[in-house]
Amino acid sequence: MDNISWENSNYEILAEIGEGAYGKVYKAREVGEKQRLVAVKRLNISGDPEAGIPQFMIREVALLRKIGYFNHPNVVKLLDVSAGLRKPGLDLTLVFEYIDQDLSSFLSTVPEDGLGKDKIKDMMRQLLKGLDFLHTNTVIHRDLKPCNVLLSSRGEVKIADFGLARIYTNSIALTPCVVTLWYRAPEVLLHSGYMSSVDIWSTGCIFAELFLLKPLFQGYTEVQQLQKIFEVIGLPGKEDWPKESPIRYNPAWARRDAATQLLPSLTAEENDLLSQCLTFSPAQRISASRALAHPFLAGP
Repeated sequence: MDNISWENSNYEILAEIGEGAYGKVYKAREVGEKQRLVAVKRLNISGDPEAGIPQFMIREVALLRKIGYFNHPNVVKLLDVSAGLRKPGLDLTLVFEYIDQDLSSFLSTVPEDGLGKDKIKDMMRQLLKGLDFLHTNTVIHRDLKPCNVLLSSRGEVKIADFGLARIYTNSIALTPCVVTLWYRAPEVLLHSGYMSSVDIWSTGCIFAELFLLKPLFQGYTEVQQLQKIFEVIGLPGKEDWPKESPIRYNPAWARRDAATQLLPSLTAEENDLLSQCLTFSPAQRISASRALAHPFLAGP
């Protein structure tokens, strides 16, 4: 473990469980009566302490505080926040409820015969309930992917990591550098305007992955990612291509077959929900609330 001073801490650090660009995440236990497990995210802010905490970190904490007030079961809970001086710079510590694993690590352990349909339904219902809550409260996550979806040992699904999340309005200017490439919606890849429906596209990618046990679209550049997408959903008409996109419409991207289903291994009902999540036009993409009412999820 790195040389971090945890003196006078309310938490006993047990293990390092993750590392990002700005710091590390630890599994810890509360000191005192509760003794509950927590996840401690410690962000290192280098430079002059008088410069303060960067805007994106303030934004993440403010969003977590806002949504934490409602205590939604499918959104990870922020329990505590603290900041402290160090040489040189600042430490910002976020304490979350501890969840056993993320969806990515869970899927890596699933047998080859795959997940049962009831398990997929339950996980999708929970994910969409969390997403519907966020969108109802004008929060767009912007980075939904399996490693940002947590899964407890009791089967609870919780949306996590709000580092790229934003409060959105009709007039907000949103950066195109969002969402990990494999889960990125076409309008983001095309550097076009976007809204909360980018999260629905990412959710559709996760939905497919629950069946396939691997990412549906695995491109390594934005153009290649678009090609992978059009191989599955088909090429939209030129009239639907965003006029402001710097990427030109290319008829060569059209798929050669006349497939009527996105994934032949899925039932018609499953394909219908998937296709409504993975619709090219953001305005025509299904919402989280309507997805929850879809026959695949609304049924027993």
